[in-house]
Amino acid sequence: MAIYLDSAIASEAQTAREMGWVKGITTNPTLLAKSEFSPEETLKKLVPLSNGPLYYQLMAADFEGMRREGRKAYKIIGDRTVLKIPATPVGFQVVDDLSGEITCSVTAIYSAAQAAVAREAGAKIAIAYVNRATRLLGDGIGLVRDMAEVLRDSDVEILAASIKSPAEAAAALQAGADHLTLPLMMLRAMATHELSNETIAEFARNGVGLAR
Repeated sequence: MAIYLDSAIASEAQTAREMGWVKGITTNPTLLAKSEFSPEETLKKLVPLSNGPLYYQLMAADFEGMRREGRKAYKIIGDRTVLKIPATPVGFQVVDDLSGEITCSVTAIYSAAQAAVAREAGAKIAIAYVNRATRLLGDGIGLVRDMAEVLRDSDVEILAASIKSPAEAAAALQAGADHLTLPLMMLRAMATHELSNETIAEFARNGVGLAR
């Protein structure tokens, strides 16, 4: 399992890197638009700040344009590139074409059938937008569960995105997600519980140790 930062802001990437347990960065066109730098410059800044993979989502809509964009991203990011390719007919075609040379994920999956196509096309990661799927379909956790069933005994892993609470993150993992990607605020929330803080405060009041 890996937990990633979902952001294109360099300062947030630096904070996540210092956490130590955050294992990579996912970006998308909306997040890149929030950066003060161009997409190319943003990716160059994020590469040394990532503890693992750096995900880039294709914006082109046609086959040749997507191929060119994917290879351009790979030239910038290098071997840690994971392309996020939309779950569309042409997107699956691009996955089939590029997956032999660049690690590909399929993003915006909203059905188990699409997850099956992603597997056959050669994707290594299937991305589910959990909270958005709950809003649009009624049960984002159920979508993850259905995807996990279809992808069982394959080497395709599920990345759960669009997570709005620690409880939803845990539920996605329990339903079969292999990885999570979360904004910085959610990463901090995942590591925090008020009862943990209260317990540690009690130890601080009543206990002794080596700390000075």
